[in-house]
Amino acid sequence: MAEHPKVLISGAGPVGLTLANELVRHGIPVRLIDKAAHRTDKSKALVLWSRTLELFDDAGYARDFVAAGVPAHGARISTGTEVVAEISFDVIDSRFAYALMIAQSETERLLEERLVAAGVTVEREVELTGFADTGSSVRATLARPSGASETVEVDWLVGCDGAHSAVRHGLGFEFEGSTLQSHWALADGHMSGLSPLDHLHIFWHRDGILAFFPIGGDRWRVIADLGPASGADTHPDPTLDQINELMARRGSPSIVMSDPVWLAAFRINERKVRDYSKGRVFLAGDAAHIHSPAGGQGMNTGMQDAFNLAWKLALVIEGAANPSLLDSYSRERSAVGDRVLRNAGLMTEAATLRNPLLQDVRNAILRFAAGFPQIRHRVADQLAEMDIGYPDSPLTARGTDIPAGPKPGQRWPHPLPARASGRRFTAIGPAALVAALEAKFPRLVTTVPEGDSLRLIRPDGYVGFAGTPGDIARAETYLASLAC
Repeated sequence: MAEHPKVLISGAGPVGLTLANELVRHGIPVRLIDKAAHRTDKSKALVLWSRTLELFDDAGYARDFVAAGVPAHGARISTGTEVVAEISFDVIDSRFAYALMIAQSETERLLEERLVAAGVTVEREVELTGFADTGSSVRATLARPSGASETVEVDWLVGCDGAHSAVRHGLGFEFEGSTLQSHWALADGHMSGLSPLDHLHIFWHRDGILAFFPIGGDRWRVIADLGPASGADTHPDPTLDQINELMARRGSPSIVMSDPVWLAAFRINERKVRDYSKGRVFLAGDAAHIHSPAGGQGMNTGMQDAFNLAWKLALVIEGAANPSLLDSYSRERSAVGDRVLRNAGLMTEAATLRNPLLQDVRNAILRFAAGFPQIRHRVADQLAEMDIGYPDSPLTARGTDIPAGPKPGQRWPHPLPARASGRRFTAIGPAALVAALEAKFPRLVTTVPEGDSLRLIRPDGYVGFAGTPGDIARAETYLASLAC
């Protein structure tokens, strides 16, 4: 436990663990609590997409995840009798051109082990029961199973505590959205009869969708639509025999599961808050947005919430940036959340069409569109979250002559230097100009003397400012608006 924590993080799932690791990497003392006695032993969220891996790589710890996971190089959509479309992940515009399949239990283990190595232990069976934002700090009440309670005062509170977030409830934020009127089955077990092994397999059968996701070795995740639901009714968990019968009917009799690790039925919720922050309190991950598992972007989006928030909190806590910098977090990430929610909903709607005529139309449209390499490329980049940007952010500079290459608000495609990653803005341009920016803003800027244009790359790898050497005064104004 940090001696004098600046940030209290409620929730030690993948998002809370990512945020804690990033803040600790900045040298910010944190306290991380979770009401569960143990981290999850379930596979849950299965994929780390390319953009998340890039952020991990810039932070210095992608290697551990790549070693523990299994790359998937594409997705195949078929009806069970014919292939409708194939999407290759090899075309993703990233140094990680694949989907890394890794069980959430492994993701959490790696993140927690890294945190422990940095001297921070997750405090388990500790529950946030209330908090008050005093304006200058946050006073939080914590409870343990013994009945003992504790009051802690911190500068900032972040709720990474999932769909039933106590922090969100404490803020009084509405979790707007609905529960889809359909039942779903999930099975995680050992499988035979699927090929190729490095692909996601999606069957659009007349009766409903059947999807397979590799976990490693002969272990796969299966998800299937079980049909309409009404109200808040629940469906019993499937049996292994039911899963095998469903796979034989919608996929192929040769596909067989044995030794199941996890069998469950579930409903899909699509919900989101409008604002991700209020005063000194923030929300990230499932506490702010939940949606269909279509696309596998939920955990990745939450982790990217954490990266976005971490560098901003760190610069403000260090006194290098004005607290107004934190206002950009909700604006940027809420817009991304809206987009992910919308895309996942559209994918789910397309996959669960019941009308045979509409199914045929859907298949024909996808088959035609998948014939164009540009469309396949765009779909792969969208899945991998490579096309996320912040064009409307208050941190995106406008009004300059934009040189060739990524524009303000877009992702910078190159790795950030280790001295800058997640810590400072990187000034890229003529040596004398970027050196002058670093001299004037030493706590905000590090430099890469390169090229004849002038760019400021945010700590999370997005372009904040782009112009010509003649725009040096505008670059200074941009940085001055952020600096304390």
